[in-house]
Amino acid sequence: MTELVEHGQLFIGGEWTDPLGTGTIRVVSPHTEQVIGSVPHACEADVDRAVAAARKAFDEGPWPRLSLDERIAVVTRIKDAIAVRHEEIARSISSQNGSPYSWSVLAQALGPMMVYDAAITVARAYPYEEYRQGALGPILVRREPVGVVAAVIPWNVPQFVAAAKLAPALLSGSTVILKPSPESPLDSYILADIAREAGLPQGVLSILPADREVSEYLVGHPGIDKVAFTGSVAAGRRVMEVASRNLTRVTLELGGKSAAVVLPDADLDAAVAGIVPAAWMNNGQACVAQTRILAPRARYEEIAEALAAAAGALVVGDPLDPATQLGPLVAERQRRRSLDYIRLGQEEGAKVLTGGSRPAGLERGWYVEPTLFGDVDNSMRIAREEIFGPVVCLIPYGDEAEAVRIANDSEFGLSGSVWTGDAEHGVDFARRVRTGTFNVNTFSLDMLGPFGGYKNSGVGREFGPEGLSEYLEHKMIHLPAGYRAPGAGA
Repeated sequence: MTELVEHGQLFIGGEWTDPLGTGTIRVVSPHTEQVIGSVPHACEADVDRAVAAARKAFDEGPWPRLSLDERIAVVTRIKDAIAVRHEEIARSISSQNGSPYSWSVLAQALGPMMVYDAAITVARAYPYEEYRQGALGPILVRREPVGVVAAVIPWNVPQFVAAAKLAPALLSGSTVILKPSPESPLDSYILADIAREAGLPQGVLSILPADREVSEYLVGHPGIDKVAFTGSVAAGRRVMEVASRNLTRVTLELGGKSAAVVLPDADLDAAVAGIVPAAWMNNGQACVAQTRILAPRARYEEIAEALAAAAGALVVGDPLDPATQLGPLVAERQRRRSLDYIRLGQEEGAKVLTGGSRPAGLERGWYVEPTLFGDVDNSMRIAREEIFGPVVCLIPYGDEAEAVRIANDSEFGLSGSVWTGDAEHGVDFARRVRTGTFNVNTFSLDMLGPFGGYKNSGVGREFGPEGLSEYLEHKMIHLPAGYRAPGAGA
């Protein structure tokens, strides 16, 4: 039995504070369907307080005026505290959203540590000031913190996405209001404790669990300088629309329907071993999941058989059991959504190769079997719409040109992979796919490089110097003729 976790205060400006509203968010286990915790539901007045604190901390406080090394020292303490508490964080998140515990340890706890570490590496090397010779004389280009950031994060990988926004924002000298999803707010209280103990100055960070209406109030607040959002395409469009009223800068990391392309010369065992965890990762609740698998017709049957066997062998069950490879979906609505798509796929003429229903022996909990559809045409809705569940499509193709066309025939462009016996040819294939990240004979996410999407998969980038630059304003200072930059030679 999971211990009931109840919180009565909000973390505003670095202090535990009584909420101004009376609402409560109840957190329900997707495994037992029982309440496992509760937190206050932040209201608009709480947002006003948090923005005011962040505004004061940015406009008048020490944080933007500290040296980079001083900010790095604080962020390093955050990273180190996550390392100490990583098992607690992983269990908290798995209890809330159903992520398998073994996956949570790596992606939900140790992953954020890697994000902070990579951001520190990038920040140390970033050119915050650069002297140039302009067309009319010498100029100085500066990169300065963007200001007050509203970071809105989803329930599927809450601490990983929080780190992707907090790390560059804090290192830039900006202040942050973090808005966790109502499905997974409990781990944010662990983060609040960590941030406070790390020595963040007053006002630099607030954490406000809330629903979509309060999120909309936050991103439309005139005191916000930048919105960093991760979520669905529909919600991203709304965020951009609301933020545009104040011309607030926006970065959006949205959905995906990524293609894993198996070329005719691929090592099938290696390809299946790489694709299966990439397709069904986090119970299929991952924007980068490889949910369209493209197979050459000449090898279609053997690929279908191998994938179906591997997917059908995944261990489904209690997310806190270390043996579990696929847990429950986060909510009943997500389970129903996956089952509706499974029914739709069959109506469209696709064939269920494995899975397709609730797992045997799991009558309680929001479970769906790992499901693989065969005989899928890329025009089917199951191939075009993001399901965000353990439902994957196997699509046959003729020649390589058709494989590229199918991979690109999507409103999304977030991730993808190619599996081939010739890595150099795989790189050439990667150059032809319009997607923000791509993998050749592997599946990974490197935090020292840019991450983001083409088309409806988003606007802007996270990670690497490109991600840090999203939290910096660029200023040009015109200098007088003959000005010599400090340290310039004779």
